[in-house]
Amino acid sequence: GRALQPGRPGRKPKSEAKSGAKSKDGNGGRNGDRQAYYERLSKYDMAPLWVVLKDIIPDEPKSVCVPAIWHFKEVKPIVMEAGQLISAKEATRRVIVLENPALRGQSRITQTLYAGLQLILPGEIAPVHRHSPSAIRFILEGEGAYTQVEGEKTIMAPGDFVLTPNWCAHDHGNTSKQPMIWLDVLDVPTVNFFETCFYKHYDTEKQNTRLDHEDSLLRYGSGVLPDGIEMPKHLSPIVNYPYRRMRPILDRLARAGDIDPRHGARIRYANPLNGGWVMPTMGAHLSLLPKNFKGKPYRSTDSTIFVCVEGRGATRVGGKTLEWGPRDVFVVPSWQSYSHVAGQESVLFSISDRPAQEALGLWRESE
Repeated sequence: GRALQPGRPGRKPKSEAKSGAKSKDGNGGRNGDRQAYYERLSKYDMAPLWVVLKDIIPDEPKSVCVPAIWHFKEVKPIVMEAGQLISAKEATRRVIVLENPALRGQSRITQTLYAGLQLILPGEIAPVHRHSPSAIRFILEGEGAYTQVEGEKTIMAPGDFVLTPNWCAHDHGNTSKQPMIWLDVLDVPTVNFFETCFYKHYDTEKQNTRLDHEDSLLRYGSGVLPDGIEMPKHLSPIVNYPYRRMRPILDRLARAGDIDPRHGARIRYANPLNGGWVMPTMGAHLSLLPKNFKGKPYRSTDSTIFVCVEGRGATRVGGKTLEWGPRDVFVVPSWQSYSHVAGQESVLFSISDRPAQEALGLWRESE
């Protein structure tokens, strides 16, 4: 590594300290010789490492993403307008993509994750398909629509956390009398980075329902497991983690004083088969911030998407203050220090690529 130090920030060779300056040995053509050499390298599809080293191996993470927030009261009318322009069937998925302001045109909210707001109107069906990217749904508004995953139909309500693991057939439908909007988060950028994406469309609109609402939750989320059934242990078999069952757990933690000074009373959505994350590429938490909570500054390498479920507060990140309320979505970039404050009791959902980073031995955190 020492031999490459000239390529690090602040360590330019003296002969290159001033562009076009002569070196001490009087060899005024050295810079010109180097540039000519670089141009010859380029013809062979090659490049000098010492020129780009500081950019490809920085001293610490420097995210190209920026903090951003989408206030639900502002974006909801725009999302609803899409319902007048295109049907769920015609669009396959009627979703408005949330693009990080620093990544416009790339259909991503962070470098590794895609996010969007999906709308399904009463009586509509979003047809069945499957794909390599894994997906989650976090329900923002409305109640009574369903997602069906591999034959299990789950009825959704605000705050529910719904899983669609990779290559699982899934469709959506709305049998209620009100529109429903939820947040989609997929690991599409990660899958496409590896160039491993596959997609299959089915000729039928929806699957045949084989399993009742909450079947997987009762089978696998009740402290017991079906005996003699082999399951892939890297994916949670639970389709829906309903908010009505998660919220009381936060209350218990808060009453017991189990409050992290950075995150509040926080639970991790877990795979009941191994106690790990629900998916290999994405992991989620649910946090209760007590009244007048003032969180300690914290940073980690996973860029994180947050959703306010209840209450109001603000998150200070990267010199910027993001004020949030119910159903607002905001993103904190990798390795940028942030802290939450809440004048009233509030609940935040969060999801990131932490499981993938941990599996690769890359994840770090710091106060």
